[in-house]
Amino acid sequence: MKSINILLVEDNEGDIVLTKEALEESKILNTVSVAKNGREALDFVFKQNGFENAATPDLILLDINLPLKNGHEVLKIIKEDDSVKHIPIIMLTTSSTESDVLFSYKNHANCFITKPVEVTAFIEAITSLNHFWLNIVTLSKK
Repeated sequence: MKSINILLVEDNEGDIVLTKEALEESKILNTVSVAKNGREALDFVFKQNGFENAATPDLILLDINLPLKNGHEVLKIIKEDDSVKHIPIIMLTTSSTESDVLFSYKNHANCFITKPVEVTAFIEAITSLNHFWLNIVTLSKK
């Protein structure tokens, strides 16, 4: 069974716990790293400021409403850099505004998911997301 490195960029502790639980329930080998703000996410992806030995993420789950740098800024910076723009980024946020959806896709987000409010629906969404990106999609080995 293949293993995947996931970077979860989320500042809400409850959502971090729920997402990790859902990923564990999917029975797929995942290494989940967490960045709690946009600056930390960029440091992780670009392997700087204490993250020099971090594994390159195979997939990024990115919230929009983050401290220091919001998810839109993080998305734009990653997708403009040739060395990391191949990493799929899934916007996973409470927002459902058309402007957030449009901005995300214009800046090459691979997917936009509005977090379900109900816990069971949230876990189902993460499990489905995990299944799709790990069992159906072929990710780059770069």
